[in-house]
Amino acid sequence: MRWGGLPRFLIFSFPRHRNRQSVPGRLVNWIAGINTMGRIVCVANQKGGVGKTTTAVNLTASLASLGRKVLLVDIDPQGNATMGCGVNKHELQSSTCDVLLGEQKLQAAITRSPTADFDVLPANSDLTAAEVGLMSAPLREKRLSLALEGADERYEFIIIDCPPSLNMLTLNALVAAHGVLIPLQCEYYALEGLSALINTIRQIQSSRNPNLKIEGILRTMHDPRNRLTNEVSAQLMHYFKNHVFSTIIPRNVRLAEAPSHGLPILLYDSNSRGAVSYLALASEFLQRNGQTLNATA
Repeated sequence: MRWGGLPRFLIFSFPRHRNRQSVPGRLVNWIAGINTMGRIVCVANQKGGVGKTTTAVNLTASLASLGRKVLLVDIDPQGNATMGCGVNKHELQSSTCDVLLGEQKLQAAITRSPTADFDVLPANSDLTAAEVGLMSAPLREKRLSLALEGADERYEFIIIDCPPSLNMLTLNALVAAHGVLIPLQCEYYALEGLSALINTIRQIQSSRNPNLKIEGILRTMHDPRNRLTNEVSAQLMHYFKNHVFSTIIPRNVRLAEAPSHGLPILLYDSNSRGAVSYLALASEFLQRNGQTLNATA
């Protein structure tokens, strides 16, 4: 399969998770009571329809099911992540919009998912107006980062669902985050979008958030019967190696149905392939962050 030459900078733009603190070091921190909470990860891809919101909602729910304290931040004006965890975006008293514009404190805008064991900073179409307002606001790209200060003391993980574009809202998420998780559908044009996103991440690393890392690439909507899907998946593994999550999210009817019921897949059909896959992703995600399933610190 010919790709016309993959940009070589892509291969070296990913952090090596092996460089994380050693297991003994983490154990010392745990025993000493050092705070290791509050890792912020945004789920981003400027290409729509790749399972971005599905991943944000179900990774959050899966981490919560494993005993982690998690906050889901919806920063997409479509509000699909909000609806997907059972919160009605049409009946919000406060939202991400109010927080970004400084009209509401973070804690006052957070709500509890009525269906799952995690908190949500909900969003709706008001965010479109917020994006316009941010264009002339001071510290416009740091509004979310400033709003989340202190939240790392209450949550072990904060997952941000970004809009499917590289706009001011996504910029806020990337500036606030410690890591970026990139859902990628295994199709021919996937690497083109990946190249643009990694370029953006490199620019943010050099100018606004030097601590930003790429959490990994997640293959979504995978159909092993499709030859092209398998070829793209193999190419990703060849070029990015351990930077690609081992977990693969399959095409799954039950996974597609769950959002219409306002439920994460774990609560809609815990025996489905989608539910099993997202639990596996949560486990792998924790391992990459130096945690095990039986320890939360």
